[in-house]
Amino acid sequence: MTLSTENQLLSTPKRVLSTLEQDGSRRWLYPKLAHGRFWTRRRAVAYLLMAVFVFIPYLKIAGKPLLLLDVVSRRFTLLGTTFLPTDTPLLALFAISVLLTIFFLTALMGRVWCGWGCPQTVYLEFLYRPIERLFMGRTGTGGKPRENLAPWRLVGMYLSFVVASLFVANTFLSYFVGVEQLRHWMTHSPVEHPAAFVVMLATTALMLFNFGFFREQMCIIACPYGRFQSALLDRWSLIVTYDRKRGEPRGAARRIALPVADAPGDCVDCNMCVNVCPTGIDIRDGLQIECVGCAQCVDACDAVMSKLGRPLGLIRYSSQAALAGERTKTLRPRVIIYPTIVALLLGLIVFLIATRSPVDVTLLRGLGLPFITTEAGQIENVVRVKMTNRTEKPLRLHIAAADRTDVRAIATQDTILINPGQSWVEPVRVLAPPAAFTFGTLDITLRINGDGVKIDRSCRLLGPMTPINNSAIQTRSAGESNAKP
Repeated sequence: MTLSTENQLLSTPKRVLSTLEQDGSRRWLYPKLAHGRFWTRRRAVAYLLMAVFVFIPYLKIAGKPLLLLDVVSRRFTLLGTTFLPTDTPLLALFAISVLLTIFFLTALMGRVWCGWGCPQTVYLEFLYRPIERLFMGRTGTGGKPRENLAPWRLVGMYLSFVVASLFVANTFLSYFVGVEQLRHWMTHSPVEHPAAFVVMLATTALMLFNFGFFREQMCIIACPYGRFQSALLDRWSLIVTYDRKRGEPRGAARRIALPVADAPGDCVDCNMCVNVCPTGIDIRDGLQIECVGCAQCVDACDAVMSKLGRPLGLIRYSSQAALAGERTKTLRPRVIIYPTIVALLLGLIVFLIATRSPVDVTLLRGLGLPFITTEAGQIENVVRVKMTNRTEKPLRLHIAAADRTDVRAIATQDTILINPGQSWVEPVRVLAPPAAFTFGTLDITLRINGDGVKIDRSCRLLGPMTPINNSAIQTRSAGESNAKP
């Protein structure tokens, strides 16, 4: 195979990705700005979300943070309710509910989350790119940087990126350590908390890399959501669309009226929709996974149509079915099934939270022999009891065998004190007479009570397969002694 043939096989008629040139090099995107109605709304939503993101760690409900994800201590606080590791099913149900809610919103409004609410889009388009345009001389217009930029502009831009990344990283970390702990770290020397300082530096570096270098490739390459949309969308989902029937064939705007047969479509092929796209795609090629539904192309096209005196909406929010002239279907299986499942899951979560016990109790079998026989002839089982105080006050608890007078539960201490949020794990000796066992087992109930708490847990004890009759053993031993010469 000759070299020319190899080059011919490797060449492509167009870019494989919007952020790659045909030779495989990085194509840097500098989208222009289209100041339209959607841009104004998105900017207001973005600044509101930024404010919410900053202030949430400071908000409290009943003395607890509104949201705190303490991964180290495995304590997660949401809306003033603390979830412990034993609440994994609740957290799993909540995660499934959030996921199905995103599916539902996608089925209705396409990638509205990506273009309007995703932190990647919000901070990139309304914090980092405005800083870049300020130092590149493109404030308010966007587009490629001015030529022959002074070095101080680049230095100032990257220093501003570092400051913005520090702010975003510390705000992000406050969701995991709390604002009080974060304030302590920020006001003391890093020598006192080197691990936390390294985590902060690493988070800041990741923010700087993401928003300063990786940028839109997070949406195009790394984020799986764009690839999910092919399964989540249907023909009636709201997406950003190009009206091909009205826009084609494309042609330059003409002042002289042409015959209807020769007249081009409304699209004048100005490429403004491409120039303003933050992911660098051409919406006229149809629905693509790179489209984040930001509507910048809608604002740009409407501005051009307005100048030409033509109807707006050549590019607009619509659906594939509507463009094809089909009847709009608001109620369809997926928009009924998703919210129904979410409502059931949320109802189950509320029920489980309302009915959960103030103390989590787990019984584990002790290590070593399954049972032993004491000197008094009792059968002893060791049961490890783990109790976690879920309340906000210390609890004093007792452990006893319920509804049986012949079974005793002996803990290491008569009164067990458990502070709020703490766990108590100790072995408990359970003594029972041999005659109480049937085929080697005895089912009892251990009761934990005290300070208004009463919790019963079933427990199976192990013992001898046949009852041990001490009097018979003693009689037989005496007879054997008398029979000796």
